[in-house]
Amino acid sequence: MADKLMIIGRAEKADLVDFAITGVPVKIDTGADASSICASSAEVRDRKLYVVFFEKDSPFYDGIEHIFKADHFTITRVANSFGHREVRYKIKLRIRIKKRVINGTFTLSDRSTKLYPVLIGRSLLRNKFLVDVSKGNPLKEAEKERSIQLKKELETLKGEL
Repeated sequence: MADKLMIIGRAEKADLVDFAITGVPVKIDTGADASSICASSAEVRDRKLYVVFFEKDSPFYDGIEHIFKADHFTITRVANSFGHREVRYKIKLRIRIKKRVINGTFTLSDRSTKLYPVLIGRSLLRNKFLVDVSKGNPLKEAEKERSIQLKKELETLKGEL
C-alpha cells in the first residue's frame, strides 16, 4: 500500500477543481483531523449555503458567491488548535494536489491571520499521501517574515516584564 501513496511535503500548492482556482498554498497538518478552507463569508439562505472563498486581500479571492445545495453541506462542531470548540459549516470539494484529484471534506473557517488559506488534515491524507516534511512548496519568505515578527513581539513582551 505504501508504495502507491504519493509523497507530499509540509506545504503544497493545490487547485480547487470545481471553481477554477489554482495554485493555492496549502499547509499539510498531520496533527489536525479535519481539513479547512478560508471563507470570508458563509450564509444559509433558502436551505442553500452561500460561500465566498478567501479574504478580500488574498490573490485567490474572486468575490464570487458559490452556492451549495442542502445535500452538499452540513454543520459540524470542531475544536480549534487552542481547544476552543466552534460550530462550522462543512462542505465537499474536489481538490487537486500534485496531479491527484481528491474529493475532500472541508470546514469553512476564518484563516485570515494564517499564512496558508487551506489546511489539509489527516482525514484527507489517509490512504492517499505520505508526508515528508523536507519536501513541498512552503512559503519560505512569508514564514521567515512571520518568525521575525513573532520574535520582535516576544522581545517587546519580555521588555514589559
